This record gives sequence, C-alpha cells and structure tokens, in this order.
Amino acid sequence: MAANFRMRTLIFTVTTDLNYDQRMQRICRSLAAHGYEVLLVGRHWPTSRPLMAQPYRQHRLRCWQNTGKLFYLEFNLRLLMYLLGQRASAWCAIDLDTALPVWLRARLAGQPFLYDAHELFTEVPEVVARPAVRRLWLAIERFIVPRAALAYTVGPALAQVFQQRYGKSFGVVRNISLLLPPELPPAPMAAPAGGYILYQGALNAGRGLEALLDAMPQVAGRLVICGEGDLSAALRAQASRLGLLASGQVEFRGFVLPDDLRTITNEAAVGIMLLENQGLSYYYSLANKFFDYLHAGIPQLIVDFPEYRCLNEQYEVAEVVTLTPDSIAAALNGLLRDNPARYHELAANCRRARQTLSWQHEEQHLVALYDALWPPQSIPA
Repeated sequence: MAANFRMRTLIFTVTTDLNYDQRMQRICRSLAAHGYEVLLVGRHWPTSRPLMAQPYRQHRLRCWQNTGKLFYLEFNLRLLMYLLGQRASAWCAIDLDTALPVWLRARLAGQPFLYDAHELFTEVPEVVARPAVRRLWLAIERFIVPRAALAYTVGPALAQVFQQRYGKSFGVVRNISLLLPPELPPAPMAAPAGGYILYQGALNAGRGLEALLDAMPQVAGRLVICGEGDLSAALRAQASRLGLLASGQVEFRGFVLPDDLRTITNEAAVGIMLLENQGLSYYYSLANKFFDYLHAGIPQLIVDFPEYRCLNEQYEVAEVVTLTPDSIAAALNGLLRDNPARYHELAANCRRARQTLSWQHEEQHLVALYDALWPPQSIPA
C-alpha cells in the first residue's frame, strides 16, 4: 500500500524560465526524492538556454507573445491545451497567472487543484499601479483560492493575509536555500579585500535599485548586479549617467544560472535585499535572496518589513536601512570599511543561522503537506 501511496503524479505550472526558478527546482527535487512523479511546465523565453538535467520531468511552452495581456492570454490557452493531454493525480498552479487553466484541468479530471502562492499577486507593483488590471486579478483570486484543496505560500505574514481575505488555511513553505557542504570557514574579522556588493534577482519596480545606484558614488566598494527585468535598460542608463559603468564600480551580469550564482554569492562581501513599500506583496514578502546571502555567510542590507525584521531580531544577520542614498551608503561603508567588528559579528551570526534555516528542514513541511492529500487509509489495498 505504501508503494501505491507514493506513486502519485504532480504537475506544476509556472510562467518562468525553468532554469532560473530556484524555488520550483527545490520543491520538485524534494517531492521527486520522496517518491512522487513530478512534471514542471514553464515558458520558453527568447533568452532561454537548453534545459538543465533534473530528477523530474520538464516541459517549456513556446509563445509568440512575450509581454502584456496577449502574452497571458496566449500562454494560458497553450497551457490548457498542453494540460489536456496530460494525466496527473493533482494539479498545482504557481501564482494566479497560471491558475485558471490548471483549475479547469483539475476540475475536468475530478482531481485536487493546488495553489502555491509565491507572492500576493494582486498586490505586486505592476498590478497595483493599474486599477482595471488589479480588479481582474482580484476576481480570479476570489474564484481560485477558495477552490484549492491545498494552498501554501512563502511566509507566515502572507499566509495570514490570505487567511484573513478568504477564511482559508494556508500552509507555509519558506524559500530557504539548501545547506550544502563544505562548512564555511570562520567569519572574517573584516570585509574581505576585493569583495563586492551583490544584488541578485529581478530588475523590476520596487526593488530599491534606483536608490542603490544613486548611493554608489559615495560607497567604497563595487556593485555586481545579477538578473534582468522590466527596468534593465533604465537602470543601465542611470548607472551610465552616474559614471558607474565607465569607472567599473557597477557591473551588470544579466541572467546567471543557479550554480554560477551560488559561486558569485559566496565570493561577495555584502548582499542587497531592499524593497519599496509598493504593495502588500512586497511588504509581506520573504525573498529567497535573504537566505542565499545568509547561507553564503555574508551580511546584507534589509528594509524594515515584517518578515525580515522578525528573522533579523532572532538571528541578527543584516543592517536595516531606509531607502535613501545616504542611508544605504552609510551602511555599506560601515560594513566594508569603517566598522570591521560589526562585519565580523554579522558574518558569524550568518554561520550559526544557516544550520537552522535550511531547505533540509523546510522540505519536511512541504512533504507533509503533500502526503496529507492522500492519507494511507484512502488508498485501496
């Protein structure tokens, strides 16, 4: 009976490039390792590289459109047509932008529909800034969330928001890094010479990147930016106007594969985790980069939002700043040059915290959520 219980097929759907979605890679690997058959469906982008080998199946959909309403319409239609040809035991939508076709496919099959909210989609800056678009996504959210047999999200604060809105219990699976050997060396007594400031993630509105670039002329250090997004061109133009590209003080490295990004993060001196309060999704977020920096043993700059405040009060791994160039520059110079004792303290705290804050612990919550969908007594002998 245990063998029957474990041979369950799960299909997950995202609009991201599968090579760069570290959260979904962790989730799918863990479920595959615990006996589930997993298929992850995503999007093929013009910049996509060949899919990396994984211990689960992958499929990317090709679309003509890349942005805007037509992209979402085309992708959802293509996704539905693809899902109609698949068989699964449960169907999981990642965020609202894939939810409708996944719910419909689960409904047609009479099987569980699952919802994994990586963010509060109706409260991201790109949606909040467009009231008509937000009303549409809110209608989809009101329809989708109550119909999920299982729903979970990335942090306790967002889980509470969903529960207050819909009276539905949300599980929590935090987006925490896998603890990898070898152990880090002892915390350095000061910021390492040649170590750089690192921002990793999307170059989108509300990430504090404009203020960070404005701060850099005052900072005794170099900034490396890994990622692309809606503001890629504007941020490069801003860096150029400030003379930061010509001087080499800022470097844009574009999209970086997860294994390469891990190396870049391990060699950094300070991480950047800055968000603007442009909607509840950012305000209640708990981003993976917070844990990536922590696992690399490097201090970081954070803003005073609930999830980050709570973790920092418990582990003290970051400096809290306001989103002004002067505040950012003062904190960076303090860590990189002026206060080596503080740098050592935060780096040592990172090394202690990573032993507890690891995917090895978090995946136990994930597997328990999925195992509970099919209690053993519900499986015929």
